[in-house]
Amino acid sequence: MAKRSNAKVVYSTSDGDLRKARDPQPAATGGGGGRVKVRRETSGRRGKTVTSVSNVPVTDEQLRELAGRLKKRCGVGGSAKDGVIEIQGDHRDTVLELLKAEGFDAVLAGG
Repeated sequence: MAKRSNAKVVYSTSDGDLRKARDPQPAATGGGGGRVKVRRETSGRRGKTVTSVSNVPVTDEQLRELAGRLKKRCGVGGSAKDGVIEIQGDHRDTVLELLKAEGFDAVLAGG
């Protein structure tokens, strides 16, 4: 059997599925160490208010954990995707307080 020059190993008994392999160094989402922006948004949500948190200098896994803590503290639902945390409702003050307590340089953004 001829060996292809572009053939890649996709599964290894010791490492598992190599197609899903990640870089050993997790990439940080957001802008490298800038200010965390907390804003209230309503556009595109049929008038529903959402508190969004962006520019958080953490990995995706840490972002999801932070979103969970914020949702629990505010007592509402939300999501964390594409480097942005969205919390249902206007909870800017509570979110800002918790982020500052955790050591982030957080500021209110927008109007």
